[in-house]
Amino acid sequence: MTIIVRQLSFNDTSPTQIAKYIYLDQNISNDVYFNTSNGEQLRLGSSLIFTKCAINIGENVQKCVSNTIRIQYDQECIMTNPATEPIRVIVAMDLSDDLIASLQAVSPRLEITRYEGEVPATAWANAEVLYTGNQFPLPEQAPRLRWIQVPSAGMEGVLRNPIGQAEDVVITSTSGMHAQQLANYTWLMILAFNFRLPEWMADKPKAHWPDRPQSHYVPVDIDQQTVGIVGYGSIGREIARLAKAFGMRVLASKRDIKHPAQRDTDYIQPGIGDPEGDIPERIYPGEAIANMAAECDYLAVTLPYTEGTHHVIDDSVFEAMKDSGVIINVGRGGVIDEKSMITALSSGKIRGASLDVFEEEPLPSSSPLWQLDNVIISPHVGGSTTRYREKATAIFAENLKRYVENRPLINMLDRETGY
Repeated sequence: MTIIVRQLSFNDTSPTQIAKYIYLDQNISNDVYFNTSNGEQLRLGSSLIFTKCAINIGENVQKCVSNTIRIQYDQECIMTNPATEPIRVIVAMDLSDDLIASLQAVSPRLEITRYEGEVPATAWANAEVLYTGNQFPLPEQAPRLRWIQVPSAGMEGVLRNPIGQAEDVVITSTSGMHAQQLANYTWLMILAFNFRLPEWMADKPKAHWPDRPQSHYVPVDIDQQTVGIVGYGSIGREIARLAKAFGMRVLASKRDIKHPAQRDTDYIQPGIGDPEGDIPERIYPGEAIANMAAECDYLAVTLPYTEGTHHVIDDSVFEAMKDSGVIINVGRGGVIDEKSMITALSSGKIRGASLDVFEEEPLPSSSPLWQLDNVIISPHVGGSTTRYREKATAIFAENLKRYVENRPLINMLDRETGY
């Protein structure tokens, strides 16, 4: 992560070599402290000390301080203001009084204001933290804003706004919260296609016993089949756990195959998933999805949408899939080239698809997908539960606690990958 410190003045006349630690704060108006090699503390400004982050710059303080400096550090954390100052939080969501109380209970330093409707333009000026899914200020409206928590796994919404592009604003998500529900949805769809449920449903309006031989409807033993998981994050790992429990062969693809374990700063629901990445028989790099797809009876797509994942499921993947293959998408619609998928479904190149997400939502009535009997369509509800807000707010509360205590936040946006 990069911290940007602007317009600092150096108040010590004797530059000293920076030693192992640097103390810093993101807020432009606050201080930066340096520990020096001889144990001194050099001050830039007039405030209190902040959390340390391991770093070794190796230059003297005088050279490091300028109108704009960028300091790389190796902990994913952001620093709060001094412990005596309030932290002003805007909640731009319709949360119950009980949920607001659960957030307020994190720390007496929190000053939480809830807006169920539009946030007044004047309210942004002193906001330090924002919890919202769809209301974002312009950068000039919120000069003190340092962290945005969104109640979704995807962060493309906030990244479409100028404030989401500000490098000195940290963005976190509720990624991982949906893992169990979306894995259950995926498993439901695997069973539905294995028992040919779409064909049953298509036959029912005819009020006629099917003419096909009964053998056509006999399912293949689930423990003789292979599932390939595209994107091995929290959702993919729980799909893998369920599939393994039923005896399926599990393959997976992920961007960084050298590090199969989940990060310490990912939200991981206890007792589910595959934190160590041990379940897949083989893990493929992202560029080898087609190779993996060729071996699969079911291809479960869990990827977020970024520039790098746009249409990664394309003609080459559908051409590689078995004619009996089924694709299930619980990630984001733009990950799949819909035109290529429709061609594969219409021509019988693949057997079917279950889709919870689409390139355009709501799915237009003109989409050919509505007319295909081998497609199950759900309106982006696969990850929803009746306790969605409670679960999302619990993650925000945990992050608020970490923020107050100057500890690494969970589910921080990696600006290089876009998620």
